[in-house]
Amino acid sequence: MSEKLEITGGEAIARMFAAHDVGLMFGMGGFQLLPFYDAVRRLNLNHHLINDERCAVFAADAYTKVSGRPGVCDATLGPGATNLVTGLAEAFNAGTPLVALVGDSHRLHSWKNMTQEARQLEVLRPVVKDVLRIEMIERIPELVRRAFAVATSGRPGPVVLDVPEDIAHAVHAFDADAFYASANTRRAPALRCRPDADDLAQAASMLAGAARPLMLCGGGVHISDAASAVQAFAQRFNIPVAHTMSGKGAIACSDPLNAGLFGRYSRIANDFIAKADCLFVVGCKLGEVATRRYELLSAGAPVIHLDIVAEEFDRTTTPALRLWGDARATLQELAERMADQPLQTDRQAYADEVGQAMHTWRESVQGKLTSPDSPIGMARLMHEINATLPEDGILVADGGFAAHWGGLLFDTKRAGRGFVPDRGFASIGYGIPGAIGAAAAAPGRQVISLTGDGGCNMSLGELETAVRMGLAFTLVVVNNAASGYIKALQHLMYGSGSYQSSDLVETNYANVARALGCNGIRVEDPADIQAALARAYACKDRPTILDVVVTRDPAHMLPGVDSRAAKIKPGDRIA
Repeated sequence: MSEKLEITGGEAIARMFAAHDVGLMFGMGGFQLLPFYDAVRRLNLNHHLINDERCAVFAADAYTKVSGRPGVCDATLGPGATNLVTGLAEAFNAGTPLVALVGDSHRLHSWKNMTQEARQLEVLRPVVKDVLRIEMIERIPELVRRAFAVATSGRPGPVVLDVPEDIAHAVHAFDADAFYASANTRRAPALRCRPDADDLAQAASMLAGAARPLMLCGGGVHISDAASAVQAFAQRFNIPVAHTMSGKGAIACSDPLNAGLFGRYSRIANDFIAKADCLFVVGCKLGEVATRRYELLSAGAPVIHLDIVAEEFDRTTTPALRLWGDARATLQELAERMADQPLQTDRQAYADEVGQAMHTWRESVQGKLTSPDSPIGMARLMHEINATLPEDGILVADGGFAAHWGGLLFDTKRAGRGFVPDRGFASIGYGIPGAIGAAAAAPGRQVISLTGDGGCNMSLGELETAVRMGLAFTLVVVNNAASGYIKALQHLMYGSGSYQSSDLVETNYANVARALGCNGIRVEDPADIQAALARAYACKDRPTILDVVVTRDPAHMLPGVDSRAAKIKPGDRIA
């Protein structure tokens, strides 16, 4: 007969998290979850107080993207729960497996104006894969297992586990052997499926018969942990690879087959799309930025679309062939099928075109990449980051300029997720909590986070969290004393001087950083960037904030290494 454990509901949840080998948790407690917190202390689980619940999700999101382990965050009822919304929307759209534990009101007194009570599940439901409310204490082991199973299967995503106060505080005699987890739900994807055999055969025939095939890879490549499979597939069959911002690292940026970003920020990829005779879309939703507002793939080469979510097929582009399956498993099987049939043409000359075009582009912008201009140009800053970040380094990118400049100019030196932007919701404020999650997930690896001054302001309090956790990362604050993206758009649309609510107070973030216990360095001369980065990398006991003074000219703020003024009309967006 199984041993009985007379424990609170809160402790039962903590024990189930331990069974799932949860590596790190972020949250801010309240009375409803106190038994959970007490159990976390006694069981020595790795939980850290966050200063804003939204940032708890951001940190868990980055932790999961880097580690592959489902993230966990928690919040109390009411404002704690509703503060999670932006972070959960990011994770939901990005396909990040998370479990969000949320306290709720005592069921005996619900809807009698209890303190902080709200219809929080109605608020949270649209931004998560599922909401699981625990109504019976004895079902805790079952429902926690269910939460991790849903979070890690199919297209991963966040799941809310809602726990009423009386469930968390009540005591129940659980069977000790109820506290177990399925091994495959401790990482994502938990399950891998392959498309129909006839569809795979057709895809193999189309790709083998093409003279100028091109792979278009999105963030689904990293969700599937398929970057190595993409690179192997591309190299074996001489198929160039273009990628979205989320898909950067699907193939090493240094690989001769890398065609870089496609869509709005294309360097050479859009030209190759126009000349392709077969497009192989892998783990990409083909959204607005990737398709240049849905115009890029409107006609031309047949499209093979591989995705784990069938609902993504035909949303923006009608494919010639739909492959419903996991990216890594499908690519591995597709490679076996293609090996059985000869390629119709020698693709080496075609592949060489890609490497030559990328080389030509880099040569054309060398002046910007090495510019001595002060204030500092973003191209020069990104060039120095590329030159100094080691092969296993990680660049986290906040929303707005950080993600777009990072996506355009950051070069991953190997296949894999070395670039961690918040492209699910593209929300501002991800830079600091994202750095916390990435650094916690990859101790010993160099982590840089790129944020704007506006993004830094949004989550500045989390520097205290990073100091408390003893994390060492480099936060680069792109300081243009403005909400730069908005100011640049106002400049383009309405002309010089037509700025409204887009300027910030000039702030020395190096001084702010030192006041919060971090290492702070202000950089105003581009010649000093490399030495400042070296000092930051050498600091191993706390975060280093590099306050980099960049151009204040809104005509030169928009992403685009040659700083061309975009032609837009009202209603359009550049990024």
